[in-house]
Amino acid sequence: MSRRGDNIRKRADGRWEGRYRIRSEGGETRYRSVYGKSYGEVKEKIADMIHRTYRVEEFCGNKLSAEAQKAWHNAGFCTLVEEWLDEIEKNRKYSTYIKYKTIYQCHIQGIFSGETFPQMTNGYIQKRIAAVELSDSTRHSMLAVIKQTLRYAEKQYGWPMPSITNNFMQHKSHTIEILNRTEQAKLMQFLHKDMDISKAGIFLCLSTGLRLGEICSLKWGDIDPECKLLHVNRTVQRIKSMEGPSKTVLLETPPKSVFSNREIPIPDTLLSLLMAFKNNGQEYILCKDKPMEPRTYQNHFKRYLGQIMVPDYNFHALRHTFATNCIDSGMDIKSLSEILGHSNVQITLDRYVHPSMDTKRKYIDALSADYGRLYGQKKQKA
Repeated sequence: MSRRGDNIRKRADGRWEGRYRIRSEGGETRYRSVYGKSYGEVKEKIADMIHRTYRVEEFCGNKLSAEAQKAWHNAGFCTLVEEWLDEIEKNRKYSTYIKYKTIYQCHIQGIFSGETFPQMTNGYIQKRIAAVELSDSTRHSMLAVIKQTLRYAEKQYGWPMPSITNNFMQHKSHTIEILNRTEQAKLMQFLHKDMDISKAGIFLCLSTGLRLGEICSLKWGDIDPECKLLHVNRTVQRIKSMEGPSKTVLLETPPKSVFSNREIPIPDTLLSLLMAFKNNGQEYILCKDKPMEPRTYQNHFKRYLGQIMVPDYNFHALRHTFATNCIDSGMDIKSLSEILGHSNVQITLDRYVHPSMDTKRKYIDALSADYGRLYGQKKQKA
C-alpha cells in the first residue's frame, strides 16, 4: 500500500517500488519506476531522478524554456556555493560567513570543483564525501553548506532540490564532560581562596552556565545590581581574518543566536562577590578596556585544574556541569533552556542534561525501597 501523497508501494517480493512522471521532448507524459529495499531509499531515488531530469510536472508545473533548461544543466556547483556565500556575507554574522567559507575552501571545493548542479544528487554527494578521510563533525558541516546552497538555488532559480540525507552521523556521541561532586568541591574551595577577578569569572560560569566567549566579553554594565540580573548581549571569538596583515582577529559580535541574548538571575551572594571587584574606570569585567582573549582565559582555567589535581577539562565542562546541577536540584527544563540560551527545550535535553551517578543512584534506591514496601520488607533502622 502506498503512503499518502507518494506513488510508492511495497511489492509482493518484498521490494519497494516508486513511480514518477516525466515528459518526453514531444510533450508526452510517461511513467518510470525505481526500486529499493525500503520506502526511504525509494523516495530518495525519486528525488534524485527529479533533480537529474528537471522535467517532472509535479515539481515544475509548466514546461521550462530551453534557456532555463540549458542554464540548469551547465550551472557549476562551486559557482553556486560562492554565490550563496556572497549572500551570507551580506546578511549573516561575519563569524558565520567565515565558518562557512572555511568549510567550502578546505573541504567542499576540492571534492566538487568540477561538478555541475544536476550531478549533485544525494547518492553522488554521499559517495564523494565518504571517500575522503574526515571526522563526522566535518562531514556534517559539509552537508549543511551543500544543503543550504541547493536550497538557495531552488529559491533563487526554481531548480529542484534533491533530498539530502546524513548517513555519516551514526557513531555514538562523545560523552559530555562534567565535574563530579568531589571535583566541584575542590574547584570551588580553590576559587574562594585568595579570590581575584579571574577566579570570580570561573565561579560565575559554574553558577550561570555562561559560554567562554560570553564571559570574556562581559561588561560591568551588563550586570544590574538593583534587579539582580546578568544581561548576555555579546560574545567574542578569534576567527580567521580575510583582510589586513594579521591572520586572525579577535571579533566581538552579538551572541550565538537570538535566543542566546538573554537575562540570567544572580543570587545575592554571587552578586556581592562580583561587585567587590568592580572598578569604575574598567569597562570589561575580566580586562579593563577590551574583551579577554578566550584562549588565554581557557589556559587560566586549565592551570587552576592542574593546581588542584583535577583532570584537564575543557572550559565548556563548566556549562555542562551547571546544567546537570540544575536538573539534579529540580529545575524545570524550560527555565534551564532559557537560562542557557537555547532555542528549544529539546536541545537542552539532548546536549546538556546528563544526570550524575549520585542522581541515578538516588532514583534506583528509591525504586528499590518502593519494591520493598510492595513485598513487605521492613525498613532497616539507621
